[in-house]
Amino acid sequence: MATAPCVSPQEALYQESLNAINSQQARVAVIGLGYVGLPLVHLFWKSGFPVLGFDCDDRKVEKLNQGESYIKHIPSEIVAEMLDNDRFQATTDAAELRDVQAVVICVPTPLTEHKEPDMSYVIGTAQQIRDHLQPGQLVVLESTTYPGTLRDVVKPILEETGMKAGVDFFLAYSPEREDPGNPTHTAAFIPKVVGGLEPKSHELALALYSPLVPQVVSVSSPEVAEACKILENTYRCVNIALVNELKMLFDRMDIDVWEVIRAASTKPFGFQAFYPGPGLGGHCIPIDPFYLSWVARGHDFHTRFIELAGEVNTRMPEYVVQRVLLALNAQGKSARGSKVGILGMAYKKDVDDARESPSFELLKKLQGLGAEVSYNDPHIPRLGRTRHHDFELESQPLTPEWLQSLDCVLIATDHSAYDWKLVARHAPLIVDTRNAIRETGLSHVWKA
Repeated sequence: MATAPCVSPQEALYQESLNAINSQQARVAVIGLGYVGLPLVHLFWKSGFPVLGFDCDDRKVEKLNQGESYIKHIPSEIVAEMLDNDRFQATTDAAELRDVQAVVICVPTPLTEHKEPDMSYVIGTAQQIRDHLQPGQLVVLESTTYPGTLRDVVKPILEETGMKAGVDFFLAYSPEREDPGNPTHTAAFIPKVVGGLEPKSHELALALYSPLVPQVVSVSSPEVAEACKILENTYRCVNIALVNELKMLFDRMDIDVWEVIRAASTKPFGFQAFYPGPGLGGHCIPIDPFYLSWVARGHDFHTRFIELAGEVNTRMPEYVVQRVLLALNAQGKSARGSKVGILGMAYKKDVDDARESPSFELLKKLQGLGAEVSYNDPHIPRLGRTRHHDFELESQPLTPEWLQSLDCVLIATDHSAYDWKLVARHAPLIVDTRNAIRETGLSHVWKA
C-alpha cells in the first residue's frame, strides 16, 4: 500500500501561506499609512484581502477608524466603504501583527543632515515585526532604499528570533511606484517588480501582488528590485538636473528654455521631455540618488555624475531667490521689508504633499533676507512642524486684494486650480518657476 510522502514542518508552513494568499484569505498588514501605505491598503482591500493598517501615529489611526481620510486621492468615502464590510481596521498596537499572514513595510527612508541614509524607520519597523513574528509569515519591504537593505538590514533583525528566513518565515522586496496626483498611473495600473530572498519567498510575494496589478515583474533577487527603484528615480533626477542647468544657462543667453523644450518634444524618437523647476521635492527623487551614492562608496566607487545632478538640483532654490532679488531690484526695492507671496507649497501640482518641497527652502531663504512671506496653496491650508522646518503659517485667500498687497508673487507650484489670468492681472510683479504665465509681452513677469 502506497504511503503519503512526508512533508517537513517548514514545507507545510510554506504551503499553508501560499494557499491562504492564493485564496485571498490571508490577512495582510500594511505598516506605514502615508501616501504609499494607505493607497496600498485600499488596493489589497479592493482585491479581496482582509487588511490591517498599522501606524504609530494615533491621529491617523483614529481618523481611519472613524471613516475619515487625510490623503486627497483616497477620499473619506473609500475609507468608510472599507470599514463597512469588516475587512479593514487600523491600529497602533504592534501585537496585532501576530494575527496576519503577510506584512508589507511602507515607512519613510529619509536622509540625515549629512545626506546619508536614515534607516531608523526601517530598522525600528523590523524590530517591531521581530517582536511579533510568527512562523510562515511573509514580510515584504516596499520602502525605497539602497541595494542590500533587505538582506543586510532587515533579515538579520528578524532572524534574532531564532527563525531562519526562507525556512521559517519569508522575505521579499517590491518597490513602491506611487505617483501622487497622477490620475492615469495609479497603483492599480502600474506593474509591480518583485524580488524574493529565495524561491519560496519569491513565489509567495508573486502570489501576493498578482491579484492587485495588471503585471508582476519577476526579478532574480531583492537587490535587483531595490536597484530598479533607485535607477528609476536617479534617471529622473539626472534629467531634471540637466534641464535645470540648461535653464540657468539659457537665461543668460536670453533664450526661453520652455520654448526650447517644446520644440525638442516634436522629435518622435530619442527625446523625452523633462521640465525645470525651483528644486526637487517629494520623498523619492531628491533622496534616492544619495542612497545610491552612499552605498557606492562602500564599494570604493565614486558616483560623480549622480552627485553632480544632486548638487545642481539642490542649488535651484538659491537661483530662484536670486531671480526674486533681481526682479525686486528692477522695481527699486530690496528683499528686506518686501512682501512676497508664494503660490504653491506642495512639491508638485495638484497634490497635498509638501514633503521635501523646495517651497520650504524658498520661504526660509526669503525670510532670512528680511522679506515678509505669505503663501497660498489650495491643497495645504496650513504649515506646521516638519523634520527640517517649523513654520506657523496659514494659506491666504487667492484674491485680487491679497495679490495687490504683495511686492512680488513667486510661483513655485502650478496647481490646476490657480486662475493664472487673475494672478497676472493683479500681481504687481511675478517670478515664475513653472512657466505658468504663458502670455507673452508681460514686463512684470520674470522667468526663473
